[in-house]
Formats: sequence, C-alpha cells, structure tokens
Amino acid sequence: MAKVAFIGLGVMGYPMAGHLQRAGHEVCVYNRTASRAQQWVAEFGGTQAESPREAAAGAQWVMTCVGNDDDLRAVVLGEQGAFAGMAPGSVLIDHTTASAGVARELAVLAEVRGLGFLDAPVSGGQAGAVNGALTVMVGGEPAHYAHAEPVLACYARMQRLMGPVGSGQLTKMVNQICVGGLLQGLAEALHFAECAGLDRMAAMEVIGKGAAQSWQLDNRHASMIDGYFDFGFAVDWMRKDLGILLDEARRNGAQLPVTALVDQFYAEVQRAGGGRWDTSSLITRLRPPA
Repeated sequence: MAKVAFIGLGVMGYPMAGHLQRAGHEVCVYNRTASRAQQWVAEFGGTQAESPREAAAGAQWVMTCVGNDDDLRAVVLGEQGAFAGMAPGSVLIDHTTASAGVARELAVLAEVRGLGFLDAPVSGGQAGAVNGALTVMVGGEPAHYAHAEPVLACYARMQRLMGPVGSGQLTKMVNQICVGGLLQGLAEALHFAECAGLDRMAAMEVIGKGAAQSWQLDNRHASMIDGYFDFGFAVDWMRKDLGILLDEARRNGAQLPVTALVDQFYAEVQRAGGGRWDTSSLITRLRPPA
C-alpha cells in the first residue's frame, strides 16, 4: 500500500480518491474549496491538507484532477505547488483533460527535480469514476507507468500506455472527437425518427442491436427523448476539451470539419443557457427540451 496525494475533488476526482482510500492506500487530499475536502475525509477517512505542497509531502504518487492547463500549473508549480512537496523518485499522475503541451512542459520540470510525470486523462464520465470503471490513457516513461499500474487499477477498468508524455492527452482528444460526432449523429437520428412518426424508443432498441450501436446510444437515447440533461459531462467542459483539440489540430494539420461544426453547435447550447447540461443536450438545437 502506498502513500498517495489526490489534488482536485470535483465530480471525477472525489470518487477516484475514494477508491484509492478504500483499496487501503494512505490518501491525503487537497481541494481549493476546503469544505469539499472536509466532506471527503468525513466519508472516506484519510487526511486533508491545506496546500498541494502539504498534500504531496512524503507521497509516492500524487494525482491531480483539475479544470484546465492554468489550474494544473496553479496546483503543481510555485512555492505551495505539489512539485515543491514531492521527494525525488515520486511520480505525479495528472488526470486533468489538458493540452499535450502542458504535459510536456510539466514533465521537463519534473525531470529537473528528479520526479516522474504521467499524463493520464480519463474517459467514462462521473458514473465511471463512481463505479471504478474508467478508461485511463497514459503518456510517459514505461518504467513510471509500470509502477503506477496497480494504483491506477483502483479506478480503471482499462488503462494503457500510449507513448511518450503528451500521448495520453492526444488520445483523449481522439476520444472527444468520437464522442462529439456520435452525439450529434444520435441527436439527428432521434429528431428524424420523431419527424417521421416512428416510436423513437423502439427504433433505438432495434438499431442498437446492429451496426449503429454505441455507448452513447445505449446510455443516452432515453434521457434525450425525455429531455433530461441535468447529469453527466457538461457542455462547458466539452467545449473546453474541443478547444484544446482544435488548437492541436491546427498545429498538426489534422482536418476536423465535423468536430469544428459540433463545437459551434455546443456554443449554441451554451448561449441557450445549457452550459451545465449533459453533452447529449445537442438535441435541444433541433427541438426544445420536453
């Protein structure tokens, strides 16, 4: 069992840190809003720190799961950042969905300090985090990943080293390209079925047993039909992710016309007040919520 720090107790980090504690690891948490950390300690045990540096002191593994590149730098760098508290040989595992560039930047700074760094964004949403069934896409040194595998297994059903630092973030971008396109296709399919006078639930049950089957169809068609979006991965977060990957596409020359269009559709949902709705709310552009 290891001493672990977990920094960032949002809808994903909160249950992920809980799985580590329940697995028998000694977990110290830090969250910008201290009351959230207090709540976590009351539920799971473990300890709470007043800064990322304090949380990371003596930890073999330091996990971060925050909002974006700037949030990540804020909790890792500086006098009170995690790097300042980490001992040589320890490894920071970043679960934030961030840019490949910030992953490479922090990996260089970690190496100077004698630390390891893995970029390890996750997929599976809040339900996957709660159920310990996330997919973890990792970039970094093979030796660091090999040692981290048993720790990551506390909340992963699938994990894989994808290549050098930054590869985890690039793979997460591939994931978000697929998710956005699938949800737009599902929204249009449900809208078409409604306009055609079909039983939409029956149509989804039938095509869900064929080539159109997907996780999004299986898990989102019913709530989309009901007009219920108060759950899951928020539109605001998806737009942040799509902005990161479209920036990367401009650098690497990838042509992403559908993804760019879906990004603009999500912007329309935001303007309609749906920034905190689930990403399946794309259908509201085609018809108002029920």
